Amino acid sequence: MPPSAQTRRAFLGRASTGIGSLALGCLLDPSLIRARAEERWAGVIPRPHLPARCKRVIHLYQAGGPSHLETFDHKPKLAEMHGKPMPESFTRGQQIAQLQGQELKCFGPQWGFKRYGRSGQEMSELFPHIGAVADDLCLVRSLHTEQINHDPAHTFMNTGSIIAGRPSMGSWLLYGLGSETEDLPGYVVLHSAGKGGQMQPIAARQWHSGFLPSKFQGVKFNGSGDPVLYLGNPRGVATTGQRDVIDAVNRLNRLENDRVQDPEIHTRIAQYEMAFRMQASVPGLMDVSGEPRHVLDLYGCTPGDGSFASNCLLARRLAERGVRFIQLYHRDWDHHGKLKEDIELKAREVDQATFALISDLKQRGMLEDTLILWGGEFGRTPMSQGGTGRDHHIKGFSMMLAGGGIRGGVSYGATDELGYAAVENPVHVHDLHATLLHQFGIEHTKLTYRFQGRDFRLTDVSGEVVRPILA
Repeated sequence: MPPSAQTRRAFLGRASTGIGSLALGCLLDPSLIRARAEERWAGVIPRPHLPARCKRVIHLYQAGGPSHLETFDHKPKLAEMHGKPMPESFTRGQQIAQLQGQELKCFGPQWGFKRYGRSGQEMSELFPHIGAVADDLCLVRSLHTEQINHDPAHTFMNTGSIIAGRPSMGSWLLYGLGSETEDLPGYVVLHSAGKGGQMQPIAARQWHSGFLPSKFQGVKFNGSGDPVLYLGNPRGVATTGQRDVIDAVNRLNRLENDRVQDPEIHTRIAQYEMAFRMQASVPGLMDVSGEPRHVLDLYGCTPGDGSFASNCLLARRLAERGVRFIQLYHRDWDHHGKLKEDIELKAREVDQATFALISDLKQRGMLEDTLILWGGEFGRTPMSQGGTGRDHHIKGFSMMLAGGGIRGGVSYGATDELGYAAVENPVHVHDLHATLLHQFGIEHTKLTYRFQGRDFRLTDVSGEVVRPILA
């Protein structure tokens, strides 16, 4: 009887003799099974195109659109013009989200700025802790994007496309380079939310693999409670018995794949194996009882409470364990009103924890090959909305970078005197993605995937590496 014609009953009967010993061998020496090529993805780029400066990314995604005018982009002229009409020369013919057709008035910065570090980086007084590591930071003040509403702007920032269904940047990295861990997903996502802003939804498609095989998509961990649902064995199920079932199902999947050659079957095999190994690795990841008290105090967190600070500590632990792309979504940065009060609350939630993560990685010798990104999907208008807030804005905003071969203590690019548009060294989202891939040793035009007759890439048909910010 050909393998493809075997019934499951017949297969299990014939295979039962060796499965027990195989399971035991796997538990004693997991590398005996993990070496299978279809289960251990090494990436489509066996040798970097360029010298690699980076091994992993921690993306501190401030979802909702933090105002660059209260964080990293000091505009004294805007303060002078507070309450005065916004010059029409700035806004004529421009796309404005919810202010279209309304009287536009300048809205001065609601918080002061200070200079920090030997480099004299100008940042909001709301960030005294982040200011303490100013000499490790690169502030890009000239980003611009293409989508003015949250969901498509998130899609563009994550995938480089306004079309839903394209692979996220974390998925592209896994596809290109594989993962350094066998016991955890190579792409992990964590959420947190606090006070002070509108709660915007975050869709799972932001970390999806799109048209890439689904084994490259991100895996969402819960910041509180069980990090992954159904992680423990059901009552009465032993580890060895579960190993038997997984091996049997995977062998059936391989037989089916020999017949139909479907890449999603490889994904199923890899996911069964990963889920089995995560039952042992995830509890150890989440157990921070071995962390010294001074480390917990540094982050200012209560482990497992689901806060941004707690997730930053988990991000460091994930990075230590070889996770390639770690994304922390912190929500509520959508300040259409009460900006002065609410952005202070958001800053308190992220300031110490961001500083702690950078300092902790640096102390452990990991910052040099860990790229940290801090920012949102767009910025906010220099014009007021309702007298106390700012609307969505795409023409100019800021992002903070650190580590991963990025120069510290520098500011790059600038918006005009009112903070409306990037006018000096503009940086498009595609340029940001090209630079990220470059730091991993990837020439962004060479990391492609053929789909529907076309070679797609993260940077679409554009993108330039921002070389002046590279160390």
